[in-house]
Amino acid sequence: QVQLVESGGDSVQAGGSLRLSCKVSRYDYNALSYCLAWFRQNPGKEREEVAHIDGASSITYAKSVKGRFTLSRDIGRGSSDLYLQMDSLTPEDTAIYYCAAVWVGYGQHCPARDREYSNWGQGTQVTVSS
Repeated sequence: QVQLVESGGDSVQAGGSLRLSCKVSRYDYNALSYCLAWFRQNPGKEREEVAHIDGASSITYAKSVKGRFTLSRDIGRGSSDLYLQMDSLTPEDTAIYYCAAVWVGYGQHCPARDREYSNWGQGTQVTVSS
């Protein structure tokens, strides 16, 4: 099973920036066979996908963060580091941010639903104050 460990959550003022990190690892991990995504969720609200990178290394962003957030990935041997650079933060970005992964096969697209992701990190809290 893929292991994911997030870090980087913090409290910032509106207009500030944060960089979240997610360490993705598994002994036989092939980065290009997995979808990796960032989700966020607030209590009582549905989980929202923020961005993902698919098996073809194509990146997609939610409309709410496009132009402000940047997803990137460093591929290592048996692991990857997934990053989410978040700029121009607003209080609406406050949430617990989760890293998620699912095997899709080389060059394949990511699933449309969060419940199709089989591996999740523990989450990291981002709080943006006005």
